[in-house]
Amino acid sequence: MIASISNPKFGIYIHWPFCASKCPYCDFNSHVRESIDVSRWKQAYLKELESTAEKFGKRFVDTIFFGGGTPSLMETFLVSDILEYIEFKFGISPDTEITLEANPSSAEASKFRSIHGAGVNRLSLGIQSFDDRSLNFLGRAHSAQEGRVALNSAIDIFPRVSLDLIYALPDQTHLAWRNELSEALSFGAEHISAYQLTLEKGTPFFHAAKQGKLVLPDENTSTAHYEVTQELCDKAGMSAYEISNHCFPGQESRHNLLYWRSRDWIGVGPGAHGRINTSSGRISTQQIQSPESWLNAVESGKSGKFLEEYLDKNSVCEEALLMGLRLTEGIQDEWFHELTGHDIESTFAPSLFELTTLGLLDWNGRRLCTTDSGRLVLEEVVRKLALLVEV
Repeated sequence: MIASISNPKFGIYIHWPFCASKCPYCDFNSHVRESIDVSRWKQAYLKELESTAEKFGKRFVDTIFFGGGTPSLMETFLVSDILEYIEFKFGISPDTEITLEANPSSAEASKFRSIHGAGVNRLSLGIQSFDDRSLNFLGRAHSAQEGRVALNSAIDIFPRVSLDLIYALPDQTHLAWRNELSEALSFGAEHISAYQLTLEKGTPFFHAAKQGKLVLPDENTSTAHYEVTQELCDKAGMSAYEISNHCFPGQESRHNLLYWRSRDWIGVGPGAHGRINTSSGRISTQQIQSPESWLNAVESGKSGKFLEEYLDKNSVCEEALLMGLRLTEGIQDEWFHELTGHDIESTFAPSLFELTTLGLLDWNGRRLCTTDSGRLVLEEVVRKLALLVEV
């Protein structure tokens, strides 16, 4: 049951912007630094959390997510101290979902037990592949065997484990992906995120593709890989609850659901985004992108945010469509009206009729969902709907 906008779940995202190396496909706000003054960063995080709590008030935290970058490179005491401060300023409980992203390298895997001891109860492990050639192509620092060992260790230590995989790589065959996903499912992790490789602007892979040095699989091959993903995950009892995310019943990422359901969260750390629903509208926040600039701003007594604004109704509506239609559950009309002020049927006709006739959307008068075919062309579907919104 989707929570009411008037009483939403609330999350906190902590961004750790540092990595040991930069992967050629990654466009996240991640940076390689030779030395990091952990004590300065700790004080900055706590200070920004304090100012955020003062601005938005004390609210019980349902989810906390340490993303990056590579948060498993953080000192364990830093994770623990941030969680203790969040508990002090906001309030958490044993049921609060606390996720940390990790890489499977041996050095990081050796910290899993202490990370769990610091309060993390869900690990998101960046396996990406169980094939050494693919890992080398993706610029990953770990081997396939290190990935297997790390995954088994994580499952043994953490109550909940999610793993990330990337597929539709150049020259990856249908059978190779089937075998790789079958191996991933055999470990029994509660959650799998399987992403098709995409070319993000500004990345080495994007430039290589423009120069003709990298060619991704054609649409038919990518679609076949996607269909294999759905088939094998369904058979394993891990049906998709979102385009790229699969889990056993009840093991959805509660934090990511905040994003997809247009709920409330604050983002702390370089480049972190946040959204807060208020009686005056939906607030969008973004923190300063550069790690050094963010740190200096917070230390000088200023906010780490460079953007805080009310989203106009058109932006709220388009964002709600783009995020909500990613979910298998879709968008409830009552919720959509509460968030945007628009009713689905009156707002989106006649495109609604056209897209349902084409088999891309399913509308029963109360809930709007994308079909399996519609999720493959989600951006086009949303673009067609969003053109009909009147601000």
